[in-house]
Amino acid sequence: MEVVLRKVGRKPGRAVVGRLLRAPRKGSVVVIEFADGLHEYVTTPVKRILRLAGREVYYLQTANSRYRLEVRSDEAALLEAAR
Repeated sequence: MEVVLRKVGRKPGRAVVGRLLRAPRKGSVVVIEFADGLHEYVTTPVKRILRLAGREVYYLQTANSRYRLEVRSDEAALLEAAR
């Protein structure tokens, strides 16, 4: 599924757009693969997860940073699951 990951805080970085390989789970890292398929963005282990009710928006706190993760599309995941 396609997601957008943005750093939240004093020094917000650029948005990372790509395919989510590892779902946000406490204690594990979040891995996002870029569109080229050659590069990945990996966070430090997740400490806390907050999901906004009724929306596909998550706020993550890792060992070093805080992020906003927005799920853009579920269509790709649904097509792969159907196969």
